[in-house]
Amino acid sequence: MSRHRNVRGYNYDEDFEDDDVYGQSVEDDYCISPSTAAQFIYSRRDKPATFAEPLEEEYGCEGTDPAADCFTSTHQLTEVDRARLNSCLDQMREVLAESVPEQAMVQAVLDTEFDVQKALDLVLSQGSKQNVKTKNKDAVILAKTTKGKTRDSQSARMESEIVPKITKMTVSGKKQSMGFEVPCAIAEENGHTNTPQKGLLPEDASVASGVLEAASKSILSPQVVHVSEEQNMVPTPAKKSSKAKPQIDVKAELEKRQGGKQLLNLVVIGHVDAGKSTLMGHLLYLLGNVNKRTMHKYEQESKKAGKASFAYAWVLDETGEERERGVTMDVGMTKFETPTKVITLMDAPGHKDFIPNMITGAAQADVAILVVDASRGEFEAGFETGGQTREHGLLVRSLGVTQLAVAVNKMDQVNWQQERFQEITSKLGQFLKQAGFKESDVAYIPTSGLGGENLVTRGQSSDLTQWYKGNCLLEQIDSFKPPQRSVDKPFRLCVADVFKDQGSGFCVTGKIEAGYIQVGERLLAMPPNETCTAKGITLHDEPVDWAAAGDHVSLTLTGMDIIKINVGCVFCDPKEPIKVCTRFRARVLIFNIEVPITKGFPVLLHYQTVSEPATITRLLSVLHKSTGEVTKKKPKFLAKGQNALIELQTQRPVALELYKDFKELGRFMLRYSGSTIAAGVVTEIKE
Repeated sequence: MSRHRNVRGYNYDEDFEDDDVYGQSVEDDYCISPSTAAQFIYSRRDKPATFAEPLEEEYGCEGTDPAADCFTSTHQLTEVDRARLNSCLDQMREVLAESVPEQAMVQAVLDTEFDVQKALDLVLSQGSKQNVKTKNKDAVILAKTTKGKTRDSQSARMESEIVPKITKMTVSGKKQSMGFEVPCAIAEENGHTNTPQKGLLPEDASVASGVLEAASKSILSPQVVHVSEEQNMVPTPAKKSSKAKPQIDVKAELEKRQGGKQLLNLVVIGHVDAGKSTLMGHLLYLLGNVNKRTMHKYEQESKKAGKASFAYAWVLDETGEERERGVTMDVGMTKFETPTKVITLMDAPGHKDFIPNMITGAAQADVAILVVDASRGEFEAGFETGGQTREHGLLVRSLGVTQLAVAVNKMDQVNWQQERFQEITSKLGQFLKQAGFKESDVAYIPTSGLGGENLVTRGQSSDLTQWYKGNCLLEQIDSFKPPQRSVDKPFRLCVADVFKDQGSGFCVTGKIEAGYIQVGERLLAMPPNETCTAKGITLHDEPVDWAAAGDHVSLTLTGMDIIKINVGCVFCDPKEPIKVCTRFRARVLIFNIEVPITKGFPVLLHYQTVSEPATITRLLSVLHKSTGEVTKKKPKFLAKGQNALIELQTQRPVALELYKDFKELGRFMLRYSGSTIAAGVVTEIKE
């Protein structure tokens, strides 16, 4: 340590002079002049030079806070009074900003003995009188000089001169709203549309000043606050509030959109390792949705990881963990187009550990592709007890999917044998018929996901063409019938994901189940029972002005805390909110279960994107499968295959709709210890 300074005996006090305290201003003994310091050190009180110079000339004083300094010198204020004056001026600036001269504000504060409210009233009343005078003068001049001009332009000018330009306003604990427009607020309060009123009369100046006085006293009604917030959050020139929303013909607009192509939501399901991700990844590559460079990168990376055959699956499995494990874990979502449709593709996980995620994907789908593995032993493993092929088939049917394409994958491994294909289709056909699919709504297609055979174009392999003459996978997807969209019903959107955006507010994604939405509309979130404003709508990564039922959208919301929103919340129309409850009655169909269901049975309720613990509190009756008649009242237990009416109690409130009102929002699944035990529809909601 001899070469270094003596650390232990060092006197640190010498390094810090007494006057060099953190946060104090620069002293004169430093070689920087006060003028240089003033140039670089920002002061809140500094006003633009143009404003300060006339004051300096008029009152003969320097300009840090010119008006305040000059008036204090004339009134010989004490330090305390001076501080009070500055505080009052700060508050007044927040309300009035630059619309009133500084000296007028100072004079008003001194006249009212530092009472901000009275000072504001005084300034505003003076301002409105001056405005009326100037307006009358201008009107006379206008009449004399410009007779040729239209009355509309005159009235628009008068209006702009009557209403003081106010940029900021703080309203009783609400956040600051920029650009408060007085005529709009009055009109909105009276129930009129909020288009600017043309040509305010001189008397209306007093009304305007009255509204501003109310604003200064921070007693604006919540309605007016909402109006101002709404107008501010929406950047579009046509202000769309929920009261004065220009109605669009959604059905006509939907037909025009995407060049007349119809929208279809497609989910890909099947047993783990049936080749779902590879099949759809290769389909996207052949359609040109994935460029060759990206595909080459995936091939190289998958070879390095020792998973060369997973290259196409990586198109949809994007997270590191999914690629490492070689298993899809979450629903991958993408978009592609066929000759007549725009398809939103959801790649669901096949592993039984991730069935809750698969239910979330299937709940948002209109049609499904069931992928089965044709290789020997693999189809049997997926189809027999414990495999996911059966469970997935039952789940999608219970969640309202009626059209199904069965992709018999990996047919190249059995040399495209017709016997193997027929064996699989006969076994599956019987099961799917029991599950509730019509034979006419199910199509079987032999494919090879890795080889790309029979995906986009009909198979060229001689082994296949000699016995199969049907559609390829893309043609089959294109031939699906799009379901009826509930555009006329009130707006409903189930939240599938919540995340923070770069700008203000936050984003939620999900599928619009019913109704439509436009930018700037107010929305109500249930169960939190909070309102917010839709600031932006994104459909397939492109910003749009509106979206309707069936669209997978991302909404940017403001006016609400992100903490209050969870996955599973439902956004709805504030005028027609969704019902929220913890107890409801439902009609259920019991699947293959090992343990009979009794009163007090704990289950996991899967509803849209929600998974909520629940308890079966009452077994009301057993129903006849086809007629729905009660065959037994108050049963002691429910066995497999029975149709029953039960009552469920959830731990937390859930937002539900009756099945008869909203089919999409009335369905749910019940799971217990890793397997699906029942599917049901909501028949009655208890308060």
